[in-house]
Amino acid sequence: MSRVLIIGAGGVASVTVKKCARLPQHFDEIYLASRTVSKCEALQKEVGEDRVKGVFALDADNAKEVEALINDVKPDLVINLALPYQDLPIMDACLATNTHYLDTANYEPKDEAKFEYSWQWAYQDKFKEAGIMALLGSGFDPGVTNVFTAYAAKHYFDEIHYLDIVDCNGGDHGQAFATNFNPEINIREITQRGKFWENGEWKETDPLSVREDLDYQNIGERASYLMFHEELESLVKHFPTLKRARFWMTFGDAYLNHLRVLEGIGMTSIEPIEFQGQQVVPLEFLKAVLPNPGSLAEGYVGMTCIGTYITGIKDGKEKTIFIYNNCEHAKCNEEVGAQAVSYTTGVPAMIGAALMLNGTWKEAGVWNMEQFDPDPFMDMLNEHGLPWHVLECDSSPFTK
Repeated sequence: MSRVLIIGAGGVASVTVKKCARLPQHFDEIYLASRTVSKCEALQKEVGEDRVKGVFALDADNAKEVEALINDVKPDLVINLALPYQDLPIMDACLATNTHYLDTANYEPKDEAKFEYSWQWAYQDKFKEAGIMALLGSGFDPGVTNVFTAYAAKHYFDEIHYLDIVDCNGGDHGQAFATNFNPEINIREITQRGKFWENGEWKETDPLSVREDLDYQNIGERASYLMFHEELESLVKHFPTLKRARFWMTFGDAYLNHLRVLEGIGMTSIEPIEFQGQQVVPLEFLKAVLPNPGSLAEGYVGMTCIGTYITGIKDGKEKTIFIYNNCEHAKCNEEVGAQAVSYTTGVPAMIGAALMLNGTWKEAGVWNMEQFDPDPFMDMLNEHGLPWHVLECDSSPFTK
């Protein structure tokens, strides 16, 4: 018998809950907690009280409160789908209760737009000594892209040398300006300086200053911009033969124009300002007035294409492959009432949890996705709505 506690009730959590609820062989009992308990209650009503056994109000910033809830529910695994600021309090609570842990995005301090794995990797010895496992970044990017890399290294290459992760949303939600996941996290992420790995060191670029026009499968050509993304940090650590590793994301001109205006007038700032006698963070206020990403699914058309270009050596010869997934917004909405960006994160969270619970991926300590056998995860992607494809390329599509 397995019991999971899912923390969070946003768009990604909604997908994960619904997917877990369909697999009683992996998830016997599901419990759900969020700061807004009404969201948990709505999800419970949708999937049934026979599958979501209990819902709770929870302040996930408070490790002691999370610890008390874990002691009450006694789950085998905590699936953290809350905000990245809350990773460490939830990990602390899991340590205090000897409970396995999974998340989809690495820790980020609330008062600084910076994310890296160092804070969570520092828990390695504590989790190992406690005999419990933490699986980091079981989303799509990070997550599936890490597993794509491990799969390529296992089946297609003797050594991998060049890695380019690409993330294209070719869909249209009809909004003037909206983000496809939490606006606060999304905007903090894309307004940071770009960073990539080359010849044994990190190199930085101005935000969104490096562009490639790439042709995406079943979508077409889109402007793609170099960014930093957390999976680069773990991949260059675990695949030391990499000479260069980069991450690219697509943005349309209208999106970038809106972003530049908002940034120019200070609305993307995380520094508090005083307004009518209260301290207000401009980005948090902006989040409150932008469309909720969970509301975008209805009428969303088009698809995503997320994948990994890898160049390396096989049998003494250089080769390049592209491993990718296309995910249609309308099909996701039809299946689980979500848009594709929530779906592509929520499904891998379920898969990572299932592999932990059934013992396929299970080892004490703190781990990234690429450190385990990729084959079982890749099989489950095909089975649960995220089929992948391998394209053998004549050469890399990048000009730089």
